[in-house]
Amino acid sequence: MNYIILSKQKELGESLVESLTVKFPSHAFVLACDNKSLKEELAKENNISKVFIPHWSSIIPASIYNNVECVVFHMTDLPFGRGGSPLQNLISRGISETKVTALQVNAEIDAGDVYLKKELNLTGSAQIIFERVFKIIEEMIGEIIQTNPKPQPQKGEPTYFKRRTPDMSKIEAEDSIELVYDKIRMLDAPDYPLAFIENKHFRFEFYNANNESEKELNANVRIIKK
Repeated sequence: MNYIILSKQKELGESLVESLTVKFPSHAFVLACDNKSLKEELAKENNISKVFIPHWSSIIPASIYNNVECVVFHMTDLPFGRGGSPLQNLISRGISETKVTALQVNAEIDAGDVYLKKELNLTGSAQIIFERVFKIIEEMIGEIIQTNPKPQPQKGEPTYFKRRTPDMSKIEAEDSIELVYDKIRMLDAPDYPLAFIENKHFRFEFYNANNESEKELNANVRIIKK
């Protein structure tokens, strides 16, 4: 069997492909990092069994999911939390435990039938959480390959998240230390707009936060001249 791993997190995607190749030497895994490379890989191979999608934010075209089984991994206990920016939306709501849901891609965002779910802890920076998620997804992909579960319809009333905008990363004067810490850590990963404060001359972006107490935290800062 041949499988495509579709991920915008290239480094974690490469690690996932490497680990799966070692665990399942009789199967072939290839990484795609955008829709163009996905289409190219699908054009090369006629016997792709599934496309596994561990970290993604774009619409999968119907021309793809109607022709090959696409399994996306979403960082909420669906049908709770359909939509964009799941990690940031969970942390901003004070949620520290969630589930990774493996579901089938269809025409409606995050509404497909569910293959399986696994528990996920949301402590640490966004990058640490993503590394944790990819390890869980590696286990889930292995289980799907080995057991080929039939996906089941989602149960319960869906709730929806809105995709966050860069302006929502701003640290406000009225924010508590705990909230500042969460704003910093939930965006502390490549390709995310870091938490910031600014004046008319400079923009201060924060990362590597450590929560010392209710009144103090330590973090690195990047200072950008406007």
